[in-house]
Amino acid sequence: MKILMLTPYLPYPLVSGGQIRTYNLLKHLSKSHQITLFSLIKDNRERDYLRELEPYCYKIKLFKRTPKPWALRNIILAGLTPYPFLVTRNWPLSMKNVVKRELQSDNYDLIHAETFYMMPNIPRTQIPTILVEQTIEYLGYQDYLRRAPRFLKPLLAIDVAKIKFWERYYWQKADKLITMSTEDKNFIRQELNQDLNIDVVANGVDLDYFSKLKKRLPKKPTVLFVGTFKWLPNIEAVDLIVNKIWPLVKQALPQAQLKIVGFSPTPKIKAYAQDPSIEVLGGIPDIREAFATSHVLLAPIKSGKGTRFKVLEALITGTPVVATNLAVEGLAVKPGKNVLTADDYPTLAKLTIKVLQDSKLRQQLARSGKAVVRRYYSWDIISKHLDNIYREFKKNA
Repeated sequence: MKILMLTPYLPYPLVSGGQIRTYNLLKHLSKSHQITLFSLIKDNRERDYLRELEPYCYKIKLFKRTPKPWALRNIILAGLTPYPFLVTRNWPLSMKNVVKRELQSDNYDLIHAETFYMMPNIPRTQIPTILVEQTIEYLGYQDYLRRAPRFLKPLLAIDVAKIKFWERYYWQKADKLITMSTEDKNFIRQELNQDLNIDVVANGVDLDYFSKLKKRLPKKPTVLFVGTFKWLPNIEAVDLIVNKIWPLVKQALPQAQLKIVGFSPTPKIKAYAQDPSIEVLGGIPDIREAFATSHVLLAPIKSGKGTRFKVLEALITGTPVVATNLAVEGLAVKPGKNVLTADDYPTLAKLTIKVLQDSKLRQQLARSGKAVVRRYYSWDIISKHLDNIYREFKKNA
């Protein structure tokens, strides 16, 4: 099949969850389909990564978006158009016409859009469109609105209302909607009170890549947090760890160390490294190194939807996971067997301490966690599911 895929990022380097997902799907789906990739970039230096993607794409076209989100152009467009800021910052004004000419010049079978805010770049067409929602965006922005300074709330409330309107609009406009979990699928159907055409295509893990890891646990009990800090729920989770959970862990285990890994740490997060027991590494070249040298992954995520790559990566590396129930929502794990969960910080601290002190428990969680990922979350399995969805459209055309 001929597929036009639109993404709000170049699917390389493998920094964010979205990039990891799209890259691995391209890698597997390109064996059976001819995929043209249209992606947004912030900087021309990103063109250097094209060589990593060209083996899997028939054609690639790149479109510039503003390097910084709060550019005057994006703010003006959000004020003068019905679209929210999230759309205008991912809306190169020339892109829609280029997409239109591309669709007219070739016989595409399907359009695949990653995230609802790429949908305004698609012209009116009879070609079936799949919309993939990696997370439910407006829920995250509603959480941010609740925590925002009072003087910003009126303006933010308008923009969040626009996000909610357009996200729900494109859920209904797409020929098929794909979510990361059954929970997200059910949430959308309940929100709209409609039986929309929705499939679940979960996130996955590169089993070959992570199976090469060898654990090298340090003498000091080490707790790990992993997550890009361009995503608000990760910032909130680190604040919760440092201010609520970590003092309880240190009280029980004075030699314990906390390792914070993730791209784009805020100045506040960097400042946590002033505590000798806390190390803020930012982004690292090989995430396997973080898992290899940590006793437990702590993921106290309190907001946002979608499945968490770092939980899956921790499990396949044999790193036990202590998390909120939301952090493992949508994953085929059983609390108490594959992961340990709680939703209050004293219990999260207690479970973290228990894992650090009990080597037999760590071994049991490591074995069962690996088994779950191997059974359900290899990219080979995930991509075959998406391939079947593609072929349904071909069959029904």
